[in-house]
Amino acid sequence: MKANPLISAQELSNLLDTASNLVVCDCRFELTNPSQGLQLYNDGHIPGARHVDLDQVLSIKGTPDQGRHPLPAREHFAQTMAAIGISDATHVVCYDANDSMFAARLWWMLRWIGHANVSVLDGGFKLWQQGGYPVTTEPPQPAKEGFLSLRDSLTQTVEYDEVLANISAAERLVLDARSPDRFRGENETLDPIGGHIPGAANRFFKDNLQADGRFKEAETLRKEITASLQGQQPERVISQCGSGVTACHNLLAMEVAGFSGAALYPGSWSQWSNTSGAPVAKD
Repeated sequence: MKANPLISAQELSNLLDTASNLVVCDCRFELTNPSQGLQLYNDGHIPGARHVDLDQVLSIKGTPDQGRHPLPAREHFAQTMAAIGISDATHVVCYDANDSMFAARLWWMLRWIGHANVSVLDGGFKLWQQGGYPVTTEPPQPAKEGFLSLRDSLTQTVEYDEVLANISAAERLVLDARSPDRFRGENETLDPIGGHIPGAANRFFKDNLQADGRFKEAETLRKEITASLQGQQPERVISQCGSGVTACHNLLAMEVAGFSGAALYPGSWSQWSNTSGAPVAKD
């Protein structure tokens, strides 16, 4: 079963009361304070939600030349998701408090292992609270372990060598989700070198959102993303960011807009900037 990529707070509230096979995942995280996500979860979360940490679950600790947030093995990730109660038929709903950037990573990773029944809470925890929906500090009941089979991936990845070869081949468009200043090589605080991959285009992931944190309407995203793709077909697009997280936000926005088939470069700029000889553009 394939779920809509986005779900509203009202729709999730209804599911909490009626759905028998639902797992809600709290993906809140702070890049500058990795322990804060769990603290926020303990301070209050959607009833029944399970905390899913970027550093512990959605990535592994790697070497600098792998990037800041390398992907775990697909098999290991599937086992981790099964341990919190997710099975093949489970509808997974992901949320965070950071414009859905970490929730989008989990959305993409579940599709990466072939699980299509996953949605992101549109507007995240902020709109859930503002809507007056319930929040609890109570831990969820112990999960009954599920069974999540590895299926054909619903997305694709590319590695450093492929992105490097594409600079001269120019067969695909690299779309960088970082802020415009970091794309230009300014105000870089996370990675050793500022700039971008030569030939890349920039679409800041926050441009996918309305002022209240919800995603823009599908037709608006379609028009804007079409302009960002510069005539390239979606299946010839490589989504990239600092470390393969907000790149998933652009992939989610593309899915909402009806554009499927783009690939993720998981290592992204954090791998590129730590690789000797990698060409760098600044403008």
